[in-house]
Amino acid sequence: MTEQQVIDQLSSYRAKLARIQALGTYSIGSGIQISRLSEEDHLQQLHRRLRGLPSYMYLGKRDQELEATAHAYLTFYPAGVRAQRNAISDIGAYQEDDELLQELRAKIAKVIDARAGSKYDLDEVLDRLSELQDLQAEIKRIDDLLSLLEGYKPDYSRILYQDVISGRNWSEVAKEMALSKSVYFRWKKHAISAFIKLAE
Repeated sequence: MTEQQVIDQLSSYRAKLARIQALGTYSIGSGIQISRLSEEDHLQQLHRRLRGLPSYMYLGKRDQELEATAHAYLTFYPAGVRAQRNAISDIGAYQEDDELLQELRAKIAKVIDARAGSKYDLDEVLDRLSELQDLQAEIKRIDDLLSLLEGYKPDYSRILYQDVISGRNWSEVAKEMALSKSVYFRWKKHAISAFIKLAE
């Protein structure tokens, strides 16, 4: 990561927060907002418990066929929403698999429809949800790095937050910190270097 990349990343922090808020208020029907889909809920907790059991104990015969087909075509099991969607093919090696793969996608849509109580474009919702989760991860990463930096160089963390993220005039920040211009910009450069090392 370069110095300019750090500046670009931190200076876009507030814009990313605003985008997160905008995405979170995107309605998918019946008063349900997309931010709810990115949160942990009882269905996900149940799913985690079920994953510890053999699938034949809670899946019917047809669902076991769907599970077997999914395993046959998934070469890896990605964590992100967009990656998961892309990993599921619409077309299989055999005609009978096409039907099963399409049924899998239909079941995904049906589950989300049931939670939202309405019909909508599944791909559009997944794109927005994926963007929301990516931005949340970026913001958390920045927050974590600034918190770590604050732990041993609080002045450096303060300069990065007040100057680069908040966009305040450097002279105001320097005055509050009782720093001369030369010291301030030297510390700012050191702060960026320290941020880069933590991010490596």
